[in-house]
Amino acid sequence: MSFPSLPSLPSFPSLPSLPSLPSLPSLRPVSAKRAIRSTGLPRRLSAHDLALFRVAADRNWPGARAVLPRLSRAADHGLLWFGAAAAMAATGSPRARRAALRGVASLALASATVNTVAKRSVRRPRPLLELVPLVRQLKNQPITTSFPSGHSASAAAFATGVALESLGWGAVVAPVAFSVAASRVYTGVHYPGDVLVGAALGVGAAFAVRGLVPTRRQLPAPGRPYTDAPALPGGEHLVVVVNEASGTSAAKAAAVRDALPLAEVVECAPEDLTATLDKAARRGRALGVCGGDGTVNRAAVAAARHGVPLAVFPGGTLNHFAYDLGIEEVQDTARALASGDAVKVDLGRFTPGPGGDAAGYFVNTFSLGVYPELVRLRERWSPRIGGWPAGVLAAYEVLRGERPLEAELSGTPHALWMLFAGNCIYQRLGPAPAHRYDLADGLLDVRLVQGGRLPGLRLLAAALAGPLSRSPVHAAQRMRRLRIGGLAPGTSVAYDGEVAHIDGELTVDKLPEALTVYRPVTRGPGNRPPAYDR
Repeated sequence: MSFPSLPSLPSFPSLPSLPSLPSLPSLRPVSAKRAIRSTGLPRRLSAHDLALFRVAADRNWPGARAVLPRLSRAADHGLLWFGAAAAMAATGSPRARRAALRGVASLALASATVNTVAKRSVRRPRPLLELVPLVRQLKNQPITTSFPSGHSASAAAFATGVALESLGWGAVVAPVAFSVAASRVYTGVHYPGDVLVGAALGVGAAFAVRGLVPTRRQLPAPGRPYTDAPALPGGEHLVVVVNEASGTSAAKAAAVRDALPLAEVVECAPEDLTATLDKAARRGRALGVCGGDGTVNRAAVAAARHGVPLAVFPGGTLNHFAYDLGIEEVQDTARALASGDAVKVDLGRFTPGPGGDAAGYFVNTFSLGVYPELVRLRERWSPRIGGWPAGVLAAYEVLRGERPLEAELSGTPHALWMLFAGNCIYQRLGPAPAHRYDLADGLLDVRLVQGGRLPGLRLLAAALAGPLSRSPVHAAQRMRRLRIGGLAPGTSVAYDGEVAHIDGELTVDKLPEALTVYRPVTRGPGNRPPAYDR
């Protein structure tokens, strides 16, 4: 069957030829090495990381099977490190408590940084478990991203924070932290790179915390000016009086005897303390005391009266005076005795003194208002419920039922919740408690909390404000002498944890550099004390 032919299409005119394009300049060739370096670095690092992970997975780790998986699980949510911090704090050593607190703070910062920023920024998948032997794998696999390792960051942060405050405790914690970091590769939940970067972040977090709150070694040497005292190696010609009322008096006395075998150690009851201290100050070339701040107060008065240097061994609950001197353990004082290192210290004074004495003295603080009653209640309850709970309960009772104290300051009537006078200026170090760096500045750190409603909030505001602040609620000022009048009969005063009753008028002032106290110093070049101590 034939089809009809289609009509021919009309012809179109030919298109004009386009002008030729100009030739492009020749591009400089890029070397293969340079191209890989500019575009393939993350891929190359990932390949190296995977290769190291394969080596670790194939390697036989002797003795690790029974330890590392359990250690890795124990470190979940920081539980291992919180337990370690609690154990360190339970030793009772102030240095250990500071190291534990710094370790926990560093861990908290590192954990927050890793979990809120780093893991969300780099969403790296976990390694393939097929590469890791089944006996190594964790029963509960993590569901977060792999980079960086949070366990390694927490371990490094805790260990570094502890070591920055205490090298001894840092040496104990560091092997455990290293093992936790290694366990993350061993169990197959992280690449080696994840662990290394996590550890670096943890170390950085610990140093960041140190930048906010310096360690004890970074602070200026407490006390000045430096003075020479008789060197008494082994405690020769030293009489140490131990207050038996201290809960750890037997252990402290034994520690003093071990550190100073040539010293004479005398234990006495609280009612015999003043007479025993006077007798010891007359017999020895130096007077030693082991107890809390109230015991140290009486020893300081005896040492100043007889003109002998004082050696302080912390044996109480708070030990503010000893800690401000840089003395935390018996060995600190033993080193100062062996080398004869000491400082001059001011002695606070209030006139008239308690019990009809011409004057009373304080090495830490003097106060009026609610604080004396708080001290009285705390001392009554602390043997039954402990020091800190007793303090909280006493504060609640006092602030609920007390009224402001009526007194005259420089002839002007005032209603006060509290008047505080510190022996030398108390500094504030970030969120840490206040300390004194100069114990011979000749000044009183005077702080007032004005009367009015909500005394608890007023006291808290004054505590947070620190020295040299002024507001309608509280005020602080540096003074050399303070006159207080218009006190009702039986007004309570507190000084170094002791409570007395006074009426009429009071004068609070200082005896500059009245006391010589042994204190270890950091030696500078040439085996001499640092310049700021001389």
